[in-house]
Amino acid sequence: MKERILVLGAGFGGLELSTLISESLGESAEVTLIDKSDHFMFGFSKLDVMFGHAERHATCMPYTNFVKPGVRLVQQTIVKVEPTAKRVTTNVETDAADHVVVALGADYDWEATPGLSDVHEFYTVAGAERLRHELANFTRGHALIGVCGAPFKCPPAPSECALMLHDFLDSRGVRGQCEISFVLPLATPVPPSPETSKALIAAFAERDIKFHPSKRVVKIDAARKIVSLDDSSEMTFDLFLGVPRHRVPSVVLDSGLAENGWVTVNPRTLETKFPDIYAIGDGANTGTPKAGVFAEGAAKAVASALISKVRTGEPVRENDGVAATSNSAAGGSAKLRWIFSQDPSQRGPITRRRSGCAWTRRISAPPGVHVGSGCRGEESYTDVFLRRSRR
Repeated sequence: MKERILVLGAGFGGLELSTLISESLGESAEVTLIDKSDHFMFGFSKLDVMFGHAERHATCMPYTNFVKPGVRLVQQTIVKVEPTAKRVTTNVETDAADHVVVALGADYDWEATPGLSDVHEFYTVAGAERLRHELANFTRGHALIGVCGAPFKCPPAPSECALMLHDFLDSRGVRGQCEISFVLPLATPVPPSPETSKALIAAFAERDIKFHPSKRVVKIDAARKIVSLDDSSEMTFDLFLGVPRHRVPSVVLDSGLAENGWVTVNPRTLETKFPDIYAIGDGANTGTPKAGVFAEGAAKAVASALISKVRTGEPVRENDGVAATSNSAAGGSAKLRWIFSQDPSQRGPITRRRSGCAWTRRISAPPGVHVGSGCRGEESYTDVFLRRSRR
């Protein structure tokens, strides 16, 4: 009998896992991939949309173009997850499986920050589109980029937003009439990489972007245009660009899988407290940054475990929490290649080329974008942001 595997969510982790299982097990496994959307969009595409570098439709990549043959792709909304029964209910049907992998990512907790719904944010496509129209008319005043909580997905994105905003205003000849501030609840832009953070902070200084580390936006008064920070201080703004607090989707909270907003897993095996239930990606509390390269690494570990269950004796690869990336900073004068890891002793400069990601071999990316490249230690999302912000 075939092993039945349900993969919930077709983001970086879900796509990588379903691809690896399909390639390795073929007809020995019955893989169902469920996602409410019909397309994939890279996180950095939202900033491209916001700053007018791309239209929304041009950044969407239909799943049907690259989902692996043999994987049953289901476009439905998951409404219930029963980990004990290994059963998942959507708005259309109910499926049971031998193994369930939760890869539904992180959602936004709008109510956690009073007033956030009254201002702008750029972590949703709709929010990026609204800001695109707002930025077209912004010629004078204080633009405040504020992060409402950590952890959050795509950690470099707020820093990249600040740099791209500078270049956007400069290209329109209004940068001198505008002030840019960046509030971040972390001590540095990229805490695991001191060198990357140092370069980004230097880039902020060169562009007169005021960086406020170790502070979190806790309340927003849109009428008075004032934000309250967690140190009891306040800041005024004319345009607010927010990053909402994150947590797992409500369906995961209701399932009993999550604790304190995230799914608790064994960081090496990605197993949850429920047998044969795994969690990968942004929703899993693994101790690594919430970025696609780490989701893909976790997917490799889970795929290895599932393949071993079908093919007895196959070696099992554990999740080492290691991913490689590179960041350009200071106007492209420095390129920093760094390894991020759960284990601080493994962090450091990249000394060897890392393996690529399975699912990206099947897709055609938007022009100038090297998909899955964070896994290969080549051009990263930050590279793409900074390069595009200078064009």
